[in-house]
Amino acid sequence: MKINSLKRIILPLIFTLFMASCGRLDTILYDPPQTPQTWLQIQPYAEIYFGNQTIIFVQPSTSAIVYLLGILTVGIGIYFLRIRQGQRSRLWWGIALLLWGIGALLAGTSYEAFSYAIKCAGREFCLWTSWWEIAYLLTTVWSIDAMTVAMACSSAYGKLRNALTLYGLINGVAYLILVLIGVFVPVKFLISFEFLLVLGFPSFLVFFIINVWRYRKYKLSTDLAFIGAWLWLAVTVAAYFIAYSAGMTQALWAKGIWFSENDVLHIFLIAWMLYLGIVVASRVTDLVVSGPPRPDTHLPPAVIQK
Repeated sequence: MKINSLKRIILPLIFTLFMASCGRLDTILYDPPQTPQTWLQIQPYAEIYFGNQTIIFVQPSTSAIVYLLGILTVGIGIYFLRIRQGQRSRLWWGIALLLWGIGALLAGTSYEAFSYAIKCAGREFCLWTSWWEIAYLLTTVWSIDAMTVAMACSSAYGKLRNALTLYGLINGVAYLILVLIGVFVPVKFLISFEFLLVLGFPSFLVFFIINVWRYRKYKLSTDLAFIGAWLWLAVTVAAYFIAYSAGMTQALWAKGIWFSENDVLHIFLIAWMLYLGIVVASRVTDLVVSGPPRPDTHLPPAVIQK
C-alpha cells in the first residue's frame, strides 16, 4: 500500500479516535469534587460584561502571563523559521517553538482563563480536564520531539543523529497512543502534567550531556549557548516545584495577592524563550558531513558546522 493511501486511512482514524475520546473526559471529575460555585471560591476571578452576557475570567493575572508566553513563543518560532537559511536545525526549532507556543495558549485557556466555562458551567461537578488540555499535552510533547530532531541536526551525526531522529518520531507516536489510553480507560496519570515532565526529562538530559561533551571537546559557542539553555530550564522546573511544595499560591491568595507557582513557571519560561531567541537562534547551524578534514576547525574529521 502506498504512503498516500496509508495517510488517507490513518490520519482520519486518529482524528476520529481523538474526537471520540473527548467524550470520555466528562467522566473524570475534579478531585476533590468542586461545584461551579466552589470552583470560583478557591481561586481569583473577574466578571466581564458584554451586554446581557457575563464572561467569568479565572485567574486574570496568571492568564495574562501565560498568554504572553504563548504569543512570545510563537513569535520566536516564526523568527527561527525566517532566519533558517536552509538550516534544518533552525527549521525544526521553529516548528518546536510554534507547537510550544500553541500549547501554552491552549493551557492558559483551559487551566486558567476560561476554566469555569469549559469545566464547570452547566454541570453539577467540575471536570478535572478537557480536550483543550489534551491538545496542550500533545503539542508540548511533540514540541520536545521536534527539538530532538533539531538537536540531531545541529549536535549529532551518524548513528547518534539517526537514533535521535528516530526517537523523536517514535516518542511522538507513542505519546499519542498513551494519551488515548489515558482518556479511554481512563488513566489520569497518562494525561497529567506530571507524566509530561517524566516523558520530557530524558530528552533534555540527553541534550545537556551531548552539548557538555561537545563543548569540552570542541569549545564551540553553539554548545555553550545550549548548555545555558538547558541549565536555565532545569532552574525553571526547580523553581516551580519549590514554589508548589512551599504552598506559595494558597499563602499569597489568602492575602489577596494573585500570584501562583504557575506564574513562577511561566515567567521563567518567558526568560528562557527570550534566551533562545536572542542567544541561541543565531548560533544554531547544521552539523554536516564534509570532504577532507579541515585544519581550521575543532570538529572531528570529515564533519564541520555548516
